[in-house]
Amino acid sequence: MRDAVIVDAVRTPVGKRGGGLASVHAVELSAHVLHALVERTGMDPAIVDDVHWGNVISVGQQSGNVGRMAVLAAGWPESVPGFTIDRQCGSSQQAISTAAATVVSGQADVIVAGGVEMMSSVPMGAAAVEGTGSVGGPAVTRYVNSLTEPGFGGRFNQGAGAEKIAREWNLTREVLDEYAVRSHRLAAVAQDSGAFDSEIVPFLGNGLKVRSDEGIRRGSTVEKLADLKTPFLENGVISAGNASQISDGAAAVLIMTSDRARSLGLTPIARIHTAVVTGDDPVKMLAGPIPATALALNRSGLSIDEIDAFEVNEAFASVPLAWLHETGAKADRLNPNGGAIALGHPLGASGARLAATLVHHLRATGGRYGLQTMCEGGGTANATIYERL
Repeated sequence: MRDAVIVDAVRTPVGKRGGGLASVHAVELSAHVLHALVERTGMDPAIVDDVHWGNVISVGQQSGNVGRMAVLAAGWPESVPGFTIDRQCGSSQQAISTAAATVVSGQADVIVAGGVEMMSSVPMGAAAVEGTGSVGGPAVTRYVNSLTEPGFGGRFNQGAGAEKIAREWNLTREVLDEYAVRSHRLAAVAQDSGAFDSEIVPFLGNGLKVRSDEGIRRGSTVEKLADLKTPFLENGVISAGNASQISDGAAAVLIMTSDRARSLGLTPIARIHTAVVTGDDPVKMLAGPIPATALALNRSGLSIDEIDAFEVNEAFASVPLAWLHETGAKADRLNPNGGAIALGHPLGASGARLAATLVHHLRATGGRYGLQTMCEGGGTANATIYERL
């Protein structure tokens, strides 16, 4: 029976908005992680059957099929194709799922999956369609109207969804800020201990020397975070301090069958055990990881206690906290090296970034199973379970 294994997973450091990676082109940064896979594995890029690349705001430097452009910029053979996929924040996690399905089905033997987002250069909303028109029809109008309660002003966005989740699960500002401080503390410990060294490939080109994640705020406290405004809802609980950072970055995962890996003399890190995606309330928008996790566990036959580590994207602190409450997972297994609140959230790259962090963490700690899940714009969510090999 064919399977899909991860031979290597790499990422750039996550650059903060306007930081060390801000001047780098999306295609160049994508090519950088493709280069890294070749250098680390010694593989001939000609063996790659396809490149599946996640990206969310595909305008400007990220337009024109950035996945294919990355292949060419990396100097890989013209015979290697590539395409770009958008499942909002879960784009590169979906790229991994699509790659695994393609390999297991026999349509390909070797695929690179990953993604990129340069939010310093291509800001959120850059591809938004202005005007009311009739796009979406009455269904969308009904969802938007559900935000007309006092304070929301009819704004249909992720911040409003995060506020609604906080209300539903009774998450106070203090609890959210405490979680944010935890994220920074754990990320700082991971960075100082070298936990990220096996996954990060520093960017040293164009006169730049970006070696580590730039968003970690050491010394963050609940008291400091309490002074920040709540932009999505007056007297709300979601602030810039307990939300993910606007970031730049790229990540890539090398996927193939275990037979192909053996023939190439490569040792896999993990097997893609189960991959699912589901839809959920598009207004709350960010609670999808809860049903996605349930679906993944059901399909896998595993229990929540059999999972050794979880990467639940920290789009907003209310997301992993609501997830933790509903799933009953052990809190110390959740985002053990911090998350997007501290490390940043380069949209199209984040799914592959989480995968890289998770599989390297499993290898370092000896855990067997890891689960990653990602809330996504529009109310969808991916969940993927990896088994360390």
